[in-house]
Amino acid sequence: MLVAAEPSPGPVPGHVQVLPTEIKWGDPPPVFEKGATFAVLSGDPGKPGLFAVRLRMPAGYKIAPHWHPTDEHVTVVTGTFAVGMGDKLDKAAAKPMPAGGYTLLPAEMHHYAIAITDTIVQVHGTGPFTLTYVNPSDDPSKRVA
Repeated sequence: MLVAAEPSPGPVPGHVQVLPTEIKWGDPPPVFEKGATFAVLSGDPGKPGLFAVRLRMPAGYKIAPHWHPTDEHVTVVTGTFAVGMGDKLDKAAAKPMPAGGYTLLPAEMHHYAIAITDTIVQVHGTGPFTLTYVNPSDDPSKRVA
């Protein structure tokens, strides 16, 4: 049986509320290709616990095949974002998701993504959040400048 709780008076610890104009965009972690911007909405994706982040990408931006040790929840906020499964990036096999689309990518599942149009996605899950490329040479953080 579902019971409604009494509203709590005053601020609730841990409450986060962010208006679109308050989002602080910056460079993404080095594991992402240049060209995207990144914002942490809540939590710390590098530490244990819940987090929510956004990634803003230009049309054509690609994230090579990779996997994560924890589940990844992705919601398309704006644009069209295509997600595919497997060890090779195949645009034709990727399923386009319009704004409002959602996907759950289970831990260790190999997948890739392409921003078909200018796109913002929101990713939430449990940290620490790491990204391991199937092909280590696809990892921008490991390339020699």
